[in-house]
Formats: sequence, structure tokens, C-alpha cells
Amino acid sequence: QVQMVESGGGSVQPGGSLRLSCAASGFIFSSRIMSWYRQAPGKERELVARIFSTGDTTNYADSVKGRFTIARDNAKNTVYLQMNSLKPEDTATYYCSTTLGATSLRYWGQGTQVTVSS
Repeated sequence: QVQMVESGGGSVQPGGSLRLSCAASGFIFSSRIMSWYRQAPGKERELVARIFSTGDTTNYADSVKGRFTIARDNAKNTVYLQMNSLKPEDTATYYCSTTLGATSLRYWGQGTQVTVSS
């Protein structure tokens, strides 16, 4: 059974930092591209960052480049999102995600809330 469990969300002031974690199970984690998405109220879910299987290649949304860092530990089946210099517009529910199977079905975690406010 595919499972992804996010943690590390919370409330922080602008300029602060948070580190999100996503513990995955039920699939061969080390072979999959892992992604972080976010969804703010009233907005569509958007890709924040993704990391390829070996960790050598990463991609970021323009809005988070230079502030967020995605990393993975294949020995722990865990992907991380270090978020620095947080802004109010980063407020959203953050989801861990991957695609599996011949049809590349996308799977999601339950999400973790990040609130940036003074």
C-alpha cells in the first residue's frame, strides 16, 4: 500500500524557516522522482520542487528558487523540503507526491499546513 506522510508544517513569521519531511512506503522509493506541491486557499495546486531518484537533479518553481531546497535520503525513504526566508505568499498546504505504474498515476500524501504570518 502506497503511503506518504508529511510532517514539519506549522506557523512561522515572515523571514522564518521550516523543514518539511515526507516518509514514504509501499513502493521502491529510490527509483522514483519525488515532488512537493502546495495549494493555497482558492488556488490551484502547484509544483514547488522535485528531485530525481539519485538526488543529483532538482527543479524548483521560480517563486521559491534560492529560498527552498529539496533533498532526499533513499536509505530512510524520506524526502525533505527546507524552506527559508518564508513569505506570507508561501502559506499553503504542502503535499508530497510521486507517480507510479504504467499510467504514471499520481499519489499524494495527506498534506501539512504551512502558515506564514506576522
